[in-house]
Amino acid sequence: MTALVPVILCGGTGTRLWPLSRASYPKQYWALAGSGEETLLQQTQQRLESIPDLQPPLLICNEDHRFIVAEQMRQIGVEPAAILLEPMGRNTAPAVAIAALQAAAQGDDPLLLVLAADHVIRDGAAFRKTVQAGMAAAEGGQLVTFGIVPTAPETGYGYIEAAHPLGNTTAPVPIARFVEKPDRATAEGFLATGRFTWNSGMFLFKASAILSELERLAPEVVSACRSALEQDSVDLDFIRLEREAFARCPNVAIDVAVMERTDRGAVLPLQAGWSDVGSWSALWETADQDSNGNVLRGRVISENSSNCYLRSEHRLVVGLGVENLVVVETNDVVLVAHRNKAQDVKSIVGLLEQEGARESKAHRKIYRPWGAYDGITEGDRWQVKRISVNPGASLSLQMHHHRAEHWIVVQGTAVVEKDGVEELVGENQSTYIPLGCKHRLSNRGKIPVEMIEVQSGPYLGEDDIVRFEDRYGRSDLAPTPQ
Repeated sequence: MTALVPVILCGGTGTRLWPLSRASYPKQYWALAGSGEETLLQQTQQRLESIPDLQPPLLICNEDHRFIVAEQMRQIGVEPAAILLEPMGRNTAPAVAIAALQAAAQGDDPLLLVLAADHVIRDGAAFRKTVQAGMAAAEGGQLVTFGIVPTAPETGYGYIEAAHPLGNTTAPVPIARFVEKPDRATAEGFLATGRFTWNSGMFLFKASAILSELERLAPEVVSACRSALEQDSVDLDFIRLEREAFARCPNVAIDVAVMERTDRGAVLPLQAGWSDVGSWSALWETADQDSNGNVLRGRVISENSSNCYLRSEHRLVVGLGVENLVVVETNDVVLVAHRNKAQDVKSIVGLLEQEGARESKAHRKIYRPWGAYDGITEGDRWQVKRISVNPGASLSLQMHHHRAEHWIVVQGTAVVEKDGVEELVGENQSTYIPLGCKHRLSNRGKIPVEMIEVQSGPYLGEDDIVRFEDRYGRSDLAPTPQ
């Protein structure tokens, strides 16, 4: 049997799930579905685990999220075949081409199961059964896509029309056409024919088959992607695609580039409790609700409330006598919306972007390859952060032109280098980093180092960093925080 390689696409920002999902930490990296702590990305990988001949996954992500992806795979005991870093978003056709080229470079011709990292699938067994039902057709050279059996005449999804009514078929059916998001009357007509499914954006095909059709129908995509791979660089556990070559790649979906034009496309109906969780209301619909129709997450109290989605990440949230609301609390934003208006959150993000508001793209807590920092409070010429450094990790050797720093360790033991001299700073101890001092903090212990950093100076911007050494490949030529 041909090996099966999951290709997990980790792009996208999921702005309709703001304020939780933001560019710095999108929805696929959050635990949103089910009662466990697994994120959507982790669930995407875990639901495949009992499929025969399953190989380690290929993950394709934005380079800013590379350490989040690697850490979340480590947490579930998965060592990816590769984590490929896109220097910028170019939609799904280039991502699929990169995956197929990478598989071909290994000398194999596996089946590629292309999945989005941010979908919810409630019935994992049904999903695995459907995937296996499509493998024979894919091995024979067909390009299989999974069509979601409609539960309503939705106008927010694209549709796929099969060549004949699907009925109870368990084998892929030739595709007649793809249809963009319809109006309600058209969608109702689609459902009456028995030939239409929702377009899920999930695919199954041999690497050679999709490469052949990409070469025939979108050669410019393959050319740019091949060049980006040939000039790639290995960065720790990551494969970094060459920026200029990848930038020449057209921004196009695999549906448009290939699936709408090929004569090898087939659709396989999928009934597995699928959702793309494109809004808070969609998340409410797919989640387990209590007897009053509420979904409660985090530190939440609900009294005499019904049909609400109430979520707390930090502070206590109380819903008292409310109905049909979405309330989402983060450490810097509280969203209160009517459930029927939850889709409009995206427009609020647009307004914040126009204002240049930090909340539009970043959380207060920012993840870095060595750990994370949380901006607690700030004032004129000072600010306070909580910094967590993972075991075995180290900040870059750096200096600042405009600020001094006081470090107070509250957990663990830090190794602090200042102008070439090392010192140990334990719990309840502190050290001072004067302006212009070349410094670094390392954690050589087995537990995270937690510390409070107090910055003071005339300019506290994150671009006031000059790096001299950095194990994570970052450079002072392109400043990034810490």
